[in-house]
Amino acid sequence: MSRRHRAEKRERIPDSRYKSTLVSHLINMVMKDGKKTVAERIVYGALEAVSEKLEKGNPVDLLLGALENVRPKLEVKSRRVGGATYQVPVEVSFDRQQTLAFRWLIEAANNRKGMPMDKALANELVDAYNNTGTCVKKREDVHKMAQSNRAFAHLRW
Repeated sequence: MSRRHRAEKRERIPDSRYKSTLVSHLINMVMKDGKKTVAERIVYGALEAVSEKLEKGNPVDLLLGALENVRPKLEVKSRRVGGATYQVPVEVSFDRQQTLAFRWLIEAANNRKGMPMDKALANELVDAYNNTGTCVKKREDVHKMAQSNRAFAHLRW
């Protein structure tokens, strides 16, 4: 790994239907083996299903509301001090919050067996919007872990 400088962030291209970089990020995370049209079909189908279920307006706003309930504010990182490993709570940057939230949503949708991915993703988004479900529980667990290890916060680097 190069130590010269950090990799610069590339600009995300907005998706074709909603003109949103958030939706294009979700599409890219759902995509497997470079099959972008399949991922687009899954995400667009899920967003349409979510807007029908919740009977509210813009699907991008519903996605934002769901993400707001899933994003973690704190997480723990391992820090080795004098032969012992401590779980040190650290604040999460906005980009990492978003990436973790998407990762948890997709993982939870993949774990829902017996239904197509677009329906599973729609159900997860509805659950996240309503502040229930697997992803919100995962965020609460991460926050609980950080809260219980806040005694080691002085070891932050």
